[in-house]
Amino acid sequence: MARVELRNVRKVYPGGVDAVKSATLEVQDKEFVVLVGPSGCGKSTTLRMIAGLEEISDGEIYIGDTLVNDVPPKNRDIAMVFQNYALYPHMTVYKNMAFGLMLRKYPKKEIEQRVRDAARILGIEHLLDRKPKALSGGERQRVAVGRAIVRQPKVFLFDEPLSNLDAKLRVQMRAEISKLHTRLQSTMIYVTHDQVEAMTMGDRIVVMLGGEIQQIASPLELYNQPANKFVAGFIGSPPMNLLDGTLTGENGTVWFEDKSKTVRLAVAKAHEDSLGSYVGKPVVFGIRPENFVENPGQNPKAGSSITANVEVVEPMGSEIYLHLDIGGVICTARVNTDQEPPVNQAHVIDVLMDKAHYFDPDTEKAIFPCPKRISDSETATQIR
Repeated sequence: MARVELRNVRKVYPGGVDAVKSATLEVQDKEFVVLVGPSGCGKSTTLRMIAGLEEISDGEIYIGDTLVNDVPPKNRDIAMVFQNYALYPHMTVYKNMAFGLMLRKYPKKEIEQRVRDAARILGIEHLLDRKPKALSGGERQRVAVGRAIVRQPKVFLFDEPLSNLDAKLRVQMRAEISKLHTRLQSTMIYVTHDQVEAMTMGDRIVVMLGGEIQQIASPLELYNQPANKFVAGFIGSPPMNLLDGTLTGENGTVWFEDKSKTVRLAVAKAHEDSLGSYVGKPVVFGIRPENFVENPGQNPKAGSSITANVEVVEPMGSEIYLHLDIGGVICTARVNTDQEPPVNQAHVIDVLMDKAHYFDPDTEKAIFPCPKRISDSETATQIR
């Protein structure tokens, strides 16, 4: 297997459309890295440049120690799994999986061994004589993955491979791909717009927006220490709640007051030093849905209480999502309670202020907690 490195890679389409702007990324040997972001953020273009399906406008791409800018896709020793499976409808599963090896003139015995080994790993041995039209969506996706496995490439590339599957099958298939990575110990780069997929599958996640890398980090670091307001609002389901307001100081306490002047929350003492230079200035306050707590005043970890109008109640089984009007902004609270509060009535709820996030409203970068900064020699969690 091999590492993959992008050095200031850029893609400009005719008309001056900057699809990818100076992307720098290092994927280590045997690592599973996920590129995630909204539609049009440049993640699939980045993957296609690694594959050689898109020419790069500037920068360098290395697979192993080889500069591959001018190397044709077929000579890059990569295998790509597409969103639409791309199976040959007139061929059996066996022939679909074997076709690439047949083109490369591999011995017939070796082809059969590789195909059957891959089919056994994916649990599709009983499907080898069927044609794609006789398969379910999940089975077709397994065949597409199997076709990649038989190649035994240096790098596997996945371009939103689960987006055509139903919700239950997506959960099953993402677990299968994660197990496959563990078994094969291969380098994998995976593109998705689904942040739940990214969080559950990747060793590291690359968050992109507008052709730029916003943050590169492990799933937990990304969740707990987002580099900016976009990452905070994009990662998490439901996403982080964000309120515009101002920090004020009064009687030795720092307070967050929202723009509507209806919410006033005491900043955690442990956060005050980091926020000192912002007292008297605008900030963006962030709190995740699970950091609201029911039974106001009874939780010793809660820093402040707020009163909000309940707009919608969503029972989820083990928990309830409350959609609350907080100072004119609809926020989501994820709470464990046996009692649903009545809709269109005021509801008092505690906020765990030691879990709060703060962002600069102009730069949108995190003020606290700050994402972990690393030296140039450490590539495990690059932050741009």
